[in-house]
Amino acid sequence: MAVESLIFDIDGTLWDSRALVAEGYAIQLRKEGLDHLCVTAEDLKPLFGKVMTEIADAILAPIPVPERYELMERCMETENRYLHENECAIGYPAVRQTLQALAQRYRLFIVSNSQCGYPELCIRKLGLEKVIEGHLCFGDTGTEKGETIRRLMAEHHIQSAVYIGDTQGDLEAAEKAGIGFIFAAYGFGAPDHWDLKIEKISDLLTAPI
Repeated sequence: MAVESLIFDIDGTLWDSRALVAEGYAIQLRKEGLDHLCVTAEDLKPLFGKVMTEIADAILAPIPVPERYELMERCMETENRYLHENECAIGYPAVRQTLQALAQRYRLFIVSNSQCGYPELCIRKLGLEKVIEGHLCFGDTGTEKGETIRRLMAEHHIQSAVYIGDTQGDLEAAEKAGIGFIFAAYGFGAPDHWDLKIEKISDLLTAPI
């Protein structure tokens, strides 16, 4: 592939936060008397990687719009606080060491379909402040992931890149952005094709990128 930059997805690629996210949502839902809408980590598995409105449509369907999306915003704010305060190690094995090594050879970035604050939280919790050069998310742009990738590349003058993710949506985003796709097979999804497949994140150290 011979690229200068690596752009990472978060959920299913850098960490697995499903259990903590579900717990964070539950705190807010119970606070509002909506215990019946609480979800589990397994419920969230097929939803991770989707934008906030799509997740809200799936788990908060009984709530009418626009109240549904307002509730989702509150759930995500509580989730961010809960993730920040929780000391659980949710990063995949060797994530920090791998990205520190990769940063010696590539520029590293993050693009996520998450809310604002989530990429920053991931970077802090995984200790990646010195290696991630920039990031964008759905909360920043309000656009689908392919367009968010393009915007990140333009803002940081990235000439060539590959996107590392774990879902069909990640694959489609990479294709829309006109860049290659590396499938993180240890994650949550099953894209129908890819340019390169890794079984663990440390495989990137020897992959023909």
